[in-house]
Amino acid sequence: MSDFFERPPAADQTLIGRMIRAARLDPRLYAEVEADEASIGQAASIVLLAAFAGGINYPGAPFLILFGGLLAALVGWFLFAYVIYLIGAKLLPEPQTKANFGALLRAMGFANAPGVVKLLGIVPELRALVFFVAMVWVLVATVTAVRHALAYKSNWRAIGVCAIPLLVSQLLIFAMASSITGSPDTHQGMPEPPVVLP
Repeated sequence: MSDFFERPPAADQTLIGRMIRAARLDPRLYAEVEADEASIGQAASIVLLAAFAGGINYPGAPFLILFGGLLAALVGWFLFAYVIYLIGAKLLPEPQTKANFGALLRAMGFANAPGVVKLLGIVPELRALVFFVAMVWVLVATVTAVRHALAYKSNWRAIGVCAIPLLVSQLLIFAMASSITGSPDTHQGMPEPPVVLP
C-alpha cells in the first residue's frame, strides 16, 4: 500500500525532479548527473533559469540587459567550472580524485537549482532577503557538487577550491555585463544588471 504513495522513479529524472533533488543537496543526484553525459542540456537550462529568475526582478531593464545576464551566466558557469577543475583536479587533488571536466560542469550546473527561488524577489520587500538566501543556498550546493565531482572527503577542501575562482568569476561576469550594457551615461535611471552566481 505504501508503494502507491511513492513517487515513480521517472519523476526524479525530469528537469523539475532533478532540480528539487539538487536543491535538497542529494548526493545521489550529483553522482547521477556526473555519470549522465546527456544531462548537460538540463544543467545549462538550470543555469539559464536561475539567471532569468534574478534578471526578471528588474522590470525597468531593457531586453539587452536581461539577454546579457543570461549570456554572462552561461560563460560564468563554464569558466568557473574550468578554473575549479584546474585547481581542484590538477593542483589540489586528493589521492582518490579522478576528475572529468564534463562531469564537474554538469554537477555545477545543477548546483544553480536553488537560484530559481529568486523569482520570489518579484515582491520588492522580499527581494534582498530572497537574493541573500538564494546566494548562500547556491554556494552550499556548489561546494556539495564540487566535493562529489572531485571525490573529496573534506568539505573544507571543496570550500577552499571554490573560494578564489568564485571571486574571479564574479568580477568577470560583472565586467561582461557592464560591457554589454554600455557606459553608465547611456543608461541613466536604469537599474544595474544583476550579478549571477555561476
